[in-house]
Amino acid sequence: MGRAVMFEMSPFEDEFRAFAQAEALEPLPPDPVLFYGSSSIRLWVTLKQDFAGLPVVNRAFGGSTLRECVAEMERLVLPVRPRAVVLYAGDNDLDQGVSPEALEASAGQFMSTMDQRLGQVPVVFISVKPSPSRMWNLANIQRANVLIRESLAKWPQAHFLDLYPLMMRPDGGPRHDFFTEDALHMNASGYRMWAEQVRTCLSELGIIR
Repeated sequence: MGRAVMFEMSPFEDEFRAFAQAEALEPLPPDPVLFYGSSSIRLWVTLKQDFAGLPVVNRAFGGSTLRECVAEMERLVLPVRPRAVVLYAGDNDLDQGVSPEALEASAGQFMSTMDQRLGQVPVVFISVKPSPSRMWNLANIQRANVLIRESLAKWPQAHFLDLYPLMMRPDGGPRHDFFTEDALHMNASGYRMWAEQVRTCLSELGIIR
C-alpha cells in the first residue's frame, strides 16, 4: 500500500476539512476545471451556474496568499487531476508587503510544480485586480501584473488573463460598480464580467466547446 501523505497544520484547516466533508458526500467530477486561489475565487457563488455543462471544482481558501496556494498544491491541486486550472491569487501577498518580484517568483513556483507534476495542463492566471480599497498599492499591483505576464510567457501552457484594464475607469480610477461595499471583494456584476472573460479564454484553449 502507498504511504499516506502527511500535511503540516495550516491556519486554513477548517476550510480544508470542509472540502473533505463535501467531497465525501459528492465525489469530485472526473477531469474538472479547477478554480483555485484566494477569496475572490472562494466567494464565486455562481461558479457552477456560470460554467454550466463544464465540471468545475472550487478549491480556493479565503485570505490566502499566492505563496500559501503554492504550499498547498500537494493537498488541494494535484489530487484533483484537473484538465485546466483557473488561478487568482497575489492580491493578499502585495497587501502584506510582498514585492512584485517575490510575487513573480511565487507564480513561477506554481507553474514549475504544475509542469513537473501534471505536465501540460493549461493554467489561466487572472491578473491582480485593482480593488478600490487597495489603490494605495496600485504601483505594485501594476508592476506585479507586468512581471507575472512576462514570466508566464516561458510556459506554453500558461495564459495570463489581464482583466485589470476592464476593472478600471478611463480616468484611471477603479470600477466601483464591480465591488461590494467593502471595496475589496467583487459583487455579482464583477463576477459576471469575470465569467464572460474566463469562458472566452477557456473556449480559445479548447476547454469549452
